[in-house]
Amino acid sequence: MTFAGLVEADITKALEECKDSFDHKKFFKTCGLAGKSADDVKKAFAIIDQDKSGFIEEEELKLFLQNFKAGARALSDAETKAFLKVGDSDGDGKIGVDEFAAMVKA
Repeated sequence: MTFAGLVEADITKALEECKDSFDHKKFFKTCGLAGKSADDVKKAFAIIDQDKSGFIEEEELKLFLQNFKAGARALSDAETKAFLKVGDSDGDGKIGVDEFAAMVKA
């Protein structure tokens, strides 16, 4: 068990699947986060929210995969903007914990 109660082998598989392009739905399902409890999803959010602002901003999203495994690739600018657009349901330019949970469970 590692990040938010996820299995390392599942994380490795999810990272491998998004080596060339990032699909958040596929990533959340493969790594197992989509099937985790609301509490585990909140724990994951807290880890990704590197500056502890209560939001995941664009720069934190760019380094999203590195939260799951050191040395993972950064998302491209296009991937980061697309990911932010999907998660930012209120249009404030960042992803709150409820928005993140909705995106993980979608």
